[in-house]
Amino acid sequence: MRRLSGWDAMLLYSETSNITTHTLKVAVVDTRGCEEGFTFSYFTDLVRRALPALDPLNFQLVDIPFKLHHPMWAEHAHVDVGRHVKRVALAPPGGRVALNRLIGDIATEQLPRDRPLWEITFVEGLAPNKTVIVAKVHHALADGVASANLLALAMDSTRMSERPKPVVPARSDTRTLLRAAARDHLEHLAKLPALIRDTVAGVRSVRRHAASRDPHPEMAQLFAPPRTFINRRVAPGRGFVTASVSLADAKEVKDRLGITLNDLFLAISAGALRALIERYDGRAERAIIASVPVNTDPSPHRVSGNALGALFVSLPVHVDDPVERCRLVAHATNRAKENNRLLGPELIGRWVDYLPPPLAPLAFRWMARRDRKNNLYNLSISNVRGPSEEGVIGCAPMAEFYSVGPLTAGSAMNITAWSYVDQLNITVLADDQSTDSIDEVSGALLASFYEIRRAIGISEEPRIPDTAMSEVGDQQ
Repeated sequence: MRRLSGWDAMLLYSETSNITTHTLKVAVVDTRGCEEGFTFSYFTDLVRRALPALDPLNFQLVDIPFKLHHPMWAEHAHVDVGRHVKRVALAPPGGRVALNRLIGDIATEQLPRDRPLWEITFVEGLAPNKTVIVAKVHHALADGVASANLLALAMDSTRMSERPKPVVPARSDTRTLLRAAARDHLEHLAKLPALIRDTVAGVRSVRRHAASRDPHPEMAQLFAPPRTFINRRVAPGRGFVTASVSLADAKEVKDRLGITLNDLFLAISAGALRALIERYDGRAERAIIASVPVNTDPSPHRVSGNALGALFVSLPVHVDDPVERCRLVAHATNRAKENNRLLGPELIGRWVDYLPPPLAPLAFRWMARRDRKNNLYNLSISNVRGPSEEGVIGCAPMAEFYSVGPLTAGSAMNITAWSYVDQLNITVLADDQSTDSIDEVSGALLASFYEIRRAIGISEEPRIPDTAMSEVGDQQ
């Protein structure tokens, strides 16, 4: 058994009736080469054979008596594949809109905690020779880097023979659990003086550096994000939508501007959010703040757990010039990286280890009920480097891949990009009350990217990735 980290536990504690904290992984596979058919039974057998190699999917939560510590994982629990893998057929004629609506419904429901925290939906009817695999995985199991590593492992494990591991009961005796909790608390207590010293030193460094900088009137003030149409009590329903651009096109734009791909993605998001704020709030008057996750353990072998920090990046949604927005985003990102370095990238993660299990869920439920903005940031935006080579699920190559993380209290939208082979695939998750149509967000993202291209003098038509989502996008 292993203890959940503070980050892992926080992602459990923060789940409420209107805030679900799972992630979504969506793969569209091309089944034309499957001579015997890519059937539900064939796929279920693939999952069953792959499970022994995918350790996190065999983890079962074990609560500590009296909530005296964070829960633990029983690492080799029994998995009833029939309870985790489901089959759904889209009503004819299928298409992107119907698929997105289904995925939004999937995102709305919490994962049951009486079994390992994942679920896969096998979706038929999108288009001829196209099957969609929608994996819902609790964020407590894996962050973006761990998920990418787990995906790479899954591509290999689907070709493996079954290698059973011993099933361990998901319960341990009370005395053993309490002894382990006591040992961990003593270790945490011994580490607390050093953590306090590091915090004081980090905060002093950030303040000194901030005082030495010239103030920038176009930057958002930290801890004071303006309220926008997405900053309120999050509704329980979810909307899901995607947008894809050519990775080569995106790299050409970022190279011409002299910025990183992450900076470009943030600038694309800023342009889209500017258009949406003007539509729903009337006017974009001030820069907003994006929480951008950063990983503190990029090991290619880590397939579980969360090793997270965060950059709080100013997004100049009030600036009309798209090139200036790119420049300001790059400047803001550099400032945020410097603040993170001075404070200590792992400092937040070290503090969340001390979250009190009896009180933390109550605090998160209170925050989720309030009709208030998030006082740290307006929304989460993340960019994960995905596989550069095409993956295969059994007999079917994976044509495209999308991923998105959860919403948080007071922030009703999450925008996530994953690169996949020659695609930059952007996914948006929002509550179903944020916009009149979730498709507005994907349209705004594409429009923002094309606006930047035109502004730097690229007149050629963009290369549209040949993906299933775009092929069938307008059928209903």
